[in-house]
Amino acid sequence: MKRRSLLTAAAATLATPSLLTRAHAATAVGVTATEIKIGHIVAYSGPASAYGAIGRGHVAFWKMINDQGGINGRKINFITLDDGYAPPKTVEQARRLVEQDEVAFLFNPLGTPNNSAIQKYMNSKKVPQLFVATGAEKWGDYQHFPWTMGWQPSYQTEAQIYAKYILKNKPDAKIALLYQNDDFGKDYLAGLKVGLGAQFDKMVIKIVSFEVTDATIDSQAVTLKDSGADTLVTAATPKFAAQMIRKVADIGWKPLHFLTHVSASVGAVINPAGPERAVGIITSQYAKDPTDPTWADDKGMNEWRAYMKAHMPDSDVADSGYVFSYGVCHTMLQVLKQCGNDLSRENIMHQAASLKDLAIPTLLPGVLINTSATNFHPIRSMKLSKWDGKTWSLFGDVITG
Repeated sequence: MKRRSLLTAAAATLATPSLLTRAHAATAVGVTATEIKIGHIVAYSGPASAYGAIGRGHVAFWKMINDQGGINGRKINFITLDDGYAPPKTVEQARRLVEQDEVAFLFNPLGTPNNSAIQKYMNSKKVPQLFVATGAEKWGDYQHFPWTMGWQPSYQTEAQIYAKYILKNKPDAKIALLYQNDDFGKDYLAGLKVGLGAQFDKMVIKIVSFEVTDATIDSQAVTLKDSGADTLVTAATPKFAAQMIRKVADIGWKPLHFLTHVSASVGAVINPAGPERAVGIITSQYAKDPTDPTWADDKGMNEWRAYMKAHMPDSDVADSGYVFSYGVCHTMLQVLKQCGNDLSRENIMHQAASLKDLAIPTLLPGVLINTSATNFHPIRSMKLSKWDGKTWSLFGDVITG
């Protein structure tokens, strides 16, 4: 088990009215006059270990904030744990963070099946499960799970965008779907059904799933090709996405290929698969791609590059996991600033649901963060892009779901 903790020392100070206010706020769980304790769970090991970059990015970001003086006089004590992308381990780690470490909230825990495993527990404990690192539609269910909120666009929305593109540009397509057999993958199936509507049964000729514990998806790739499909939708995490790109090329199959945006990282997926094998693949984006020359002189990306150089100098800047981390951390930072000295779990959740047109340096132009008491999907806009052999090339308009 990996555990990283950013611990801060409290400086002795004289009591003043402002400090008394802070001391009063310190009665909130996970909060003292000098500290805010945040919990995090991610796959540093196992089949989704490529996402470990996100956790490493979070550690660096909150250390930077602490070096700058913290938030309203408080430093961040960030505790990040490894679950190996195994839901039973996620449950164990969540209980440890809530019951032993007594964190104020969980921030950006990763994985659809993993967050599903702890959602009822977190809500029963009334502990915020904020900005989860998964785009499942369920994270917007404010009525039944008021302590859980998503961040990135919904997978169902993304799949609907692909369906609309296919209907417009390839109406006679024969579609094959490869999906991870969990809530993550099933959301793409649901999205395609909605997006294709009455054409779904006619156009989707083969659906094949795989388990996250599988060694490879080679046999699934061959089965999908043999179906006669000329269009492929791949809903898989990075390890299997890279395998699929390689296998499709190796068996000489050339479908119109759509790839989930969570596996579009150049560093974690495209380069391991072979950039030349991925040419023509279409994905969707809501954040700026660090390999895209479009952002070479972009103010927001220059800010991110300076941050990476100063705080993560040995990391792969082609890995979009670090861009994701920077964006979601900025969102959390804004929530904590809005909380002021009321860092109760109730107010943290209230402020998370009170974001208005928040611009994040690493998000695409036109993509803003918006939440409300009835909108737990902070990002609802995306843009299509195509791999040209060197980078993802954006095309079309920003589409809002």
